[in-house]
Amino acid sequence: MKQQDMQNLAERRAQAVALGASNANPYFAQKAQGAEVWSLEGKRYLDFAGGIGVMNVGHANPKVVAAIQEQAARFTHTCFHIVMYEGYVRLAERLNQLTPGDFPKKTILVNTGAETVENAVKVARYYTKRPAVIVFDDGFHGRTLLTMTMTSKVKPYKFGFGPYAPEIYRIPYAYCYRCAYGLSYPSCGLACAHALEDFFIKQVAAENTACVVAEPVQGEGGFIVPPLDYFKVIRQICDKHGIVMVADEVQTGICRTGKMFAMEHFGVAADLTTVAKSLGGGMPLGALVGKAEIMDAPHVGGLGGTYGGNPVSCAAALAVLDFVEESNLCERAARVGQMARERFEQMAGKYPLIGEVRGLGAMLALELVSDAKTKEPAGEEAKKLVAYCQDNGLIALSCGRYGNIIRTLMPLVITDDQLDEGLAIIEKGLAQISRA
Repeated sequence: MKQQDMQNLAERRAQAVALGASNANPYFAQKAQGAEVWSLEGKRYLDFAGGIGVMNVGHANPKVVAAIQEQAARFTHTCFHIVMYEGYVRLAERLNQLTPGDFPKKTILVNTGAETVENAVKVARYYTKRPAVIVFDDGFHGRTLLTMTMTSKVKPYKFGFGPYAPEIYRIPYAYCYRCAYGLSYPSCGLACAHALEDFFIKQVAAENTACVVAEPVQGEGGFIVPPLDYFKVIRQICDKHGIVMVADEVQTGICRTGKMFAMEHFGVAADLTTVAKSLGGGMPLGALVGKAEIMDAPHVGGLGGTYGGNPVSCAAALAVLDFVEESNLCERAARVGQMARERFEQMAGKYPLIGEVRGLGAMLALELVSDAKTKEPAGEEAKKLVAYCQDNGLIALSCGRYGNIIRTLMPLVITDDQLDEGLAIIEKGLAQISRA
């Protein structure tokens, strides 16, 4: 495409698309394959964003593309609630088997991650007959009214969009690098987890609490990983008070952390698990999977939606799960994570700008700070690093409450050479920023 045509397209975007729909990069995609994206200008980019954690099996995965094409040629929509189809049932069966928990499970399929969270709250409230929902500082759960309320960060997600949904309560998470209680693990005795009991006294009664909703590894909040025994305490407290425990695995699921689901690292099974993003291999799809007795609580017709579990999306997801199994994608994620972590740790030893390297599997982050002792967030430096990556052929994302965290969400099919190339760009960017 000619330069003038691309400029015209940018102008058309500005005229036709609402200002609130932001863009992290200034170019338009022409094609994508595996872990690479090409712009209309023909420039190649390595993708460390993966459509915000959606492309774990890679862009244009041949198995997924073939499944989409085959299903689209048969039928694209009936609405499962009007005329059923096998793909919905098969996918529910497989998710019931794959999600953590040695108990009977059932599933509903929806369109997005936010919709899975909405339904998790609906089901938990119906089952417990209680209204309150407890979430965590730095958590992200979506942009609908309810999930926006549940999301922690105000700008850009919540600012100006109130009033918010009622009966949502927030407690500090296990952000050990910036402990809300000024303590250190393990001498803290997991004070942040046990604080939930005190929360029932000061903020909302346990008898009024329907569910506790947590990301096993916080995504938008900064790839924050709690200690491995943290969720065991949360699980015990939920069991003690009859509270439904919800694991929001929208971003952590489908091998991202080196396990099919991140809660496997913690040895804990939630009552309800939300799944989306990489489940659909690029197609819009979400799933709520949970204990059969809880999932069956709502009355017939109480759950659903016109497009939920679209047949083309179901076909894509089944192909994703086949590919995950056939390619040992969880093992690949662990290997990618190991390689990236080793490089990041080496960088941390060279550049004081890196305050902490953290994450699970291939879900890794660099927290940038301007002072190692005070942990002053280096948000501007993070912006500069993302811009450097963009200019040098790497799609990268920042996140965190201060915007000072660089996160990795590369497709897990990335080759060793591509991974090395992307990490080298990050290191060169760190070197340039550190000299400035």
